[in-house]
Amino acid sequence: MHYSGKSKSQHVKEIFNSIAGKYDLMNRIMSLGLDKRWRKKVVNICRARPGMSVVDICCGTGMLTRELAEAVVPSGQVVGIDFSEKMLDQAVKNLEEYVHKDKIIFLSGDALDLPFEDNSFDGATIGWGLRNLPDVSKGVQEMYRVVKPGAMVVSIDMGKTAIPLFKQLYWLYFEKLIPLMGEIWASGRDQYCYLYESASEFYSQKELVQIFQTCGLENCNYLNLALGAVAIVYGQKPKK
Repeated sequence: MHYSGKSKSQHVKEIFNSIAGKYDLMNRIMSLGLDKRWRKKVVNICRARPGMSVVDICCGTGMLTRELAEAVVPSGQVVGIDFSEKMLDQAVKNLEEYVHKDKIIFLSGDALDLPFEDNSFDGATIGWGLRNLPDVSKGVQEMYRVVKPGAMVVSIDMGKTAIPLFKQLYWLYFEKLIPLMGEIWASGRDQYCYLYESASEFYSQKELVQIFQTCGLENCNYLNLALGAVAIVYGQKPKK
């Protein structure tokens, strides 16, 4: 993938800054309204419970962060971290009327160099973020570092479906229709071309499980959604 002379980080940051205002709308359209249900599955696999402290990496507009907050209230807390200023601005706007917004903290930061001490959180999630990182293994290692022993590290992202015919239709949808939809509803055809390119070059769910294992996580596995077009990959930091 080419970044017009920029680093991948800078390229990705500019993309998300430019589509922040329409990001949630496009997610609902692209997922056929299933994105909220998928986020709930992430929260369940993360084992978020009242009183826990959870970090949401590459939190974007804060939709997964909010879902986590629902699980940890009344005494827990969720920290959302992202490097896109516009996405964080949108996250704050999204929570203006949210009753538990005092349980959420948004921070600007780098997923490859998290500003937290070791063993700080009871769980870590990342939603559609790993494929945007310059170093996926480093991102997983950082999540491993900041969670406590026994805590879950959970990613939801695009998967690689292996179902005949559906596989071809899925990639055709991504390559041709998603950029057109982005142009119509988000004024961002080129930005949504990146979505196809990044998804097609990303690891399969099985490969990502192997990366999780290599980074030291155990009990690693994946859950296919949308016939494998989306996948939740997860692992547990070993207990002491």
